[in-house]
Amino acid sequence: MAENGALVACVPNFSEGRQHDVIDAICDALAGGGARLVYRQADPEHNRLDTTVVGSPDAVRASALAGAAKAVELIDMTKHTGGHPRMGAADVIPFVPLSGISMDEVVELARAFAAELADTLGIPVYLYDRAATSPDRASLAEVRRGEFEGLREAVARGERLPDFGPHVIGRAGATAVGARKPLVAFNVYLDGTDEAAAKEIARGVRESSGGLPALRAIAFAVPERGGIVTVSMNLVDHDVTGLRTAFDAVAERAAAHDLRISDSEIVGLVPESALAPGDVEYLRLRGFDPDRQVLERLLAAADKE
Repeated sequence: MAENGALVACVPNFSEGRQHDVIDAICDALAGGGARLVYRQADPEHNRLDTTVVGSPDAVRASALAGAAKAVELIDMTKHTGGHPRMGAADVIPFVPLSGISMDEVVELARAFAAELADTLGIPVYLYDRAATSPDRASLAEVRRGEFEGLREAVARGERLPDFGPHVIGRAGATAVGARKPLVAFNVYLDGTDEAAAKEIARGVRESSGGLPALRAIAFAVPERGGIVTVSMNLVDHDVTGLRTAFDAVAERAAAHDLRISDSEIVGLVPESALAPGDVEYLRLRGFDPDRQVLERLLAAADKE
């Protein structure tokens, strides 16, 4: 861990959740970069790998670059399919301040890394969230609009050009680099195959459509789980809208469509403050491991090593 200095988390998401050799190669590259790889979860349904590295700013920057380089080498976006929105092999790389560093400093870190990433790997890079240099790119959903295929067509027309790197979307796609507060990625799964209803539920709960503040949501089918649907949410400030509030909002709207919640999952790490006693049962969390997913527990365990 970083000693007597700043501590930063980086949460790279990669567009591969099925090929174990590719997943292991990316994680080995992340771990070999200098930061500590504290979390990895491969999701074959979404075909996505979620990871977290923690360390000093220089260490997480080196690890993120090493992981991205391996993903760009091994992942061909022209052949990629999966439930989760995506636009690149190294799809999104956000930096998160943990201690001893301000958000402004992390914004500087993210922007410097984005330039280095584009220059080193020769891929288009977009800045988003706090690191964005224009308001229209603050939203990751807007940056990733149309996904790999739609972005490739837009850039070919000379539109939506990247902040750094070439003005062409190749086999590795593009990468979004950002700076943000810790968020909670929360998926709620609904029994049934009505994707249109799930999308209506997502529209109803997300902030951009007049729903809950500090909540982003999309919905899509999950054929790998027998054709059920999911409302996939990001709680960008859990002090504003928490897990139970989001869960209850989805449940209420689902009932209006004669749908019920089967279970839910937290993807990646979660701050301890986001979970209240009894939440695991109330939220019907599937596969949740507090020792591997609660950020403070991971950091405490790492400090003992």
